[in-house]
Amino acid sequence: MKPVVFAITLVAALFAAAPAFAGDDQIVISGDVDVRPGQTLDDVVVIDGHVNVAGRVTGDLIAISAPMRITGTVEGDVVALTDRAVIAPGARIGGDLLYADKRPRVAQDATVEGDTRRYDFDELTEPFGAFATRIAVWLAFSVSSLALGLALLWLAPRALDAALWTARTATGPSVGIGLAVFFGVPAAAVIAIITLVGIPLGIVLLLALLPLYAIGYTTSAWLLGRALVKPPARRVLAFLAGWAILRLIALVPLLGGLVWFGATVFGLGALTVALWRSRRGIAGGPAGTPVAA
Repeated sequence: MKPVVFAITLVAALFAAAPAFAGDDQIVISGDVDVRPGQTLDDVVVIDGHVNVAGRVTGDLIAISAPMRITGTVEGDVVALTDRAVIAPGARIGGDLLYADKRPRVAQDATVEGDTRRYDFDELTEPFGAFATRIAVWLAFSVSSLALGLALLWLAPRALDAALWTARTATGPSVGIGLAVFFGVPAAAVIAIITLVGIPLGIVLLLALLPLYAIGYTTSAWLLGRALVKPPARRVLAFLAGWAILRLIALVPLLGGLVWFGATVFGLGALTVALWRSRRGIAGGPAGTPVAA
């Protein structure tokens, strides 16, 4: 399996937070995927549901908690993390067949061109001391991000609503601006320090990085949660849902870091674009949209 492809695809799934289509990619948080005979898709990611592939998948097929049955063709890797994958007679997998729990059932006349092996998460486990330190950091960040999110809901609920509308209507600009802010602020700080005259400004910018990134990450927790827990449910419930998902994924080595990066970038971008829109007098949502408390 290509770990980077897997992680990036799951990050996209988090921000989709519902059945979503990006070109011919299909990303489903909760639901079934049925690739019918004659149908072709690119990458397919299913978090919770069932997968049936009778057609053709040209990219990777990843099932987090979803049993899958393949009677057609998957050109890339097939990953079954929790439930069993059944590779029926005549099916073909062009990449690797990986599993974490239940060994796949592969028919004798099915074709797996890559390796069939167990994805051993223990290979990523560090010594106990380092693991305990990572857990302590995880707990500290979880508590601080929870407190920050609740504070934002109390102090700036309209700003979060505007970021939500921006995420839905300007996804591309949000990603681009988020990347610019994420990398631009530390770059500006370094340049300011190098010039000597700007040392105080550079130090201030560096000190602002952690709270700035934390706000971006927490905003993405709200965006994810509100996409899953829709009005009239309360904002707090939506935020807690998104926050819990992100913090659970943060426990997974490598993937947790990639998700943190994606969430921080997207949250920063959505907030920045929403602020720019407000200064230009552009409304943060359709007129008359009710907002749950």
